[in-house]
Amino acid sequence: MEKPSQIKISPSIASGPLTNLKATLSELENSGATHIHFDIEDGSFVPVMNLGVKVIGELRPLSKLPFDVHLMMVNPEWLIPDLARMGANQVSVHYEACPYPRRTLRLITEHGMSAGLAFNPTTPIPDLNFCLPYLSFIVILTTEPEIGDCPFLPATLEKINEGKSRPEFMEISWVADGGISVDNAKQVAEAGADMMVIGRGIFKEGKISNNIQDIKNAVNSL
Repeated sequence: MEKPSQIKISPSIASGPLTNLKATLSELENSGATHIHFDIEDGSFVPVMNLGVKVIGELRPLSKLPFDVHLMMVNPEWLIPDLARMGANQVSVHYEACPYPRRTLRLITEHGMSAGLAFNPTTPIPDLNFCLPYLSFIVILTTEPEIGDCPFLPATLEKINEGKSRPEFMEISWVADGGISVDNAKQVAEAGADMMVIGRGIFKEGKISNNIQDIKNAVNSL
């Protein structure tokens, strides 16, 4: 398992204050965030829609942090060239939405980005050996994409714990995404996550710096 201090934190920008994203990005960077996370939804694969893709290109000049894009949509391939042009650094697509995941992952890497596969809470991790030449990371959704409050589902962490033990995944990074806060960050770290995507837990009460530090303290208490 990776040392807790090395676990990456990717704040989900859609949960932040959207009226002054320049200042928000600056505070996130200064507070120790390692990535900026963007969820792009189509309203079909998941029953919500938040940010569109234009914001990625608009924010790219304002931050040096890697942009981490999670495509929660069917037929994601058409959008991949645009994401590369806008400055995305890594892109994950849903295994459930890609009938030909190897082809989709290859397309992402051909455009110079790291490629990941995301899995809904009910989806087990299948044999992915055929994808390994293009697969850099796996995202485990730790909530259901519900409207409003999305409760953290601790049982989903078993997929990270089990996946970290599989020899074929030795070079793969594992990402936990959804419902993570200071209350469960230690549990996520114990499961072996390499990165945590956190929305409300970071932007709660507008105390970005304090919340990030509290999460780091919780992780480092292992």
